[in-house]
Amino acid sequence: MHKITIYGAGLAGCEAALWLAEHGVQVDLYEQKPVHFSPAHKSEGFAELICSNSLKAERPDSASGLLKLEMRAMGSHLLRAAETARVAAGGALAVDRDRFSAEVTRMVENCPGITVHRQEVTEIPEDAPILVATGPLTEGALAQAVAALSGGEELNFYDAVAPIVTAESLDYNKVFAASRYGRGEADYLNCPFNKAEYEAFHTALIGAERAPLHDADKDLTVYEGCMPIEVMAARGADTIRFGPLRPVGLKDPNTGHRPWANVQLRAENTARTLYNLVGFQTNLKWGEQKRVFRMIPGLENAEFMRYGVMHRNTFLNAPKVLAPDQSLKQHPNVFFAGQITGFEGYMESAASGLLAARSIYARLQGKHYTPPPAATMCGALIDYLMTPNKDFQPMGANMGILPRTEEINAIRDKRERYMALSNAAQTDMAGWVAQQEDVE
Repeated sequence: MHKITIYGAGLAGCEAALWLAEHGVQVDLYEQKPVHFSPAHKSEGFAELICSNSLKAERPDSASGLLKLEMRAMGSHLLRAAETARVAAGGALAVDRDRFSAEVTRMVENCPGITVHRQEVTEIPEDAPILVATGPLTEGALAQAVAALSGGEELNFYDAVAPIVTAESLDYNKVFAASRYGRGEADYLNCPFNKAEYEAFHTALIGAERAPLHDADKDLTVYEGCMPIEVMAARGADTIRFGPLRPVGLKDPNTGHRPWANVQLRAENTARTLYNLVGFQTNLKWGEQKRVFRMIPGLENAEFMRYGVMHRNTFLNAPKVLAPDQSLKQHPNVFFAGQITGFEGYMESAASGLLAARSIYARLQGKHYTPPPAATMCGALIDYLMTPNKDFQPMGANMGILPRTEEINAIRDKRERYMALSNAAQTDMAGWVAQQEDVE
């Protein structure tokens, strides 16, 4: 009988353990609670939800809804647990956190193929496949072990993250492509302010409401290079205008003059369907981000695929160290799943566990494994993790990372366009799952 060791009984670890056990693999699942709690965790239960009880939208034309459809096609156990703990939330799947955790814990502990070890681990053996799914708050000796295997410089601790918007939601009558002083290719999109626009924006920014920090994040030391934009703005009216919003070396083609201030957008993916607001790390509440950042010229109707956040977040520099099967390139017996890989979000973390489980199962069977097609949400997320990016940051499910065809781009209505993307992804996922089952 094949065996596998899994570290961490969060969403990714539990999803992987249940799928592997269902397929005849003996699983040793290690969970440090209640021997040791991270600053964010309070319950002894598995799959504990920290920030929210929402697992996001279920509509098939939404990124979150599509991800759930793909997870069901792959055999998700946690979505079944979520159904037992569902609470009313309109078009979203929300759960009673305690009931959800209790159901997942029951499923795992009652599974004959899973042996649970309630103890802290500090080492990562490499003599047999092992799955590390210890989450974004991995700390202490285990974090040091992960860093040693991945190369210390490839384990990131980011305090603040900037928002991401879709390219198709920008106003190109205002936004222009250019690099400073015309050097090189026009790698950035630019959003030019005049004086009045900037002053109104600055006033709104410094007056916007900030999100409270969680207990695990209250001891954060924010580095100068990662300073939240609202903190920097509060230092003076011109601080950000001479910092991340400096307009030097740029000319607004609509006026022929240098802007008073300028926000630059940097492509987040190779298809340039997503853009990052450069220098806009922030701890503003999400509603405030939408309100204030839409005051930036060209972003009046911006569609946010990820809002900025500020927290302690431990994750691998996936493009450098991970292979497409979620194993370390230099240590192929060590697999990773969950938010430590760069998958951002509850369901994304669980999906990562499912993908890792299938990858590990193929390895144990001596079979070749390839990830889902890039046109699926799961495949697109894996593709994002594998794509070289000097400013790599975690990514959650969003329609912006799905590749477009000419036929898709020709659909003007956004909901119809997203539905077409979803239909294509579901078809590809069904084909991939069938192919995997044939291999098994």
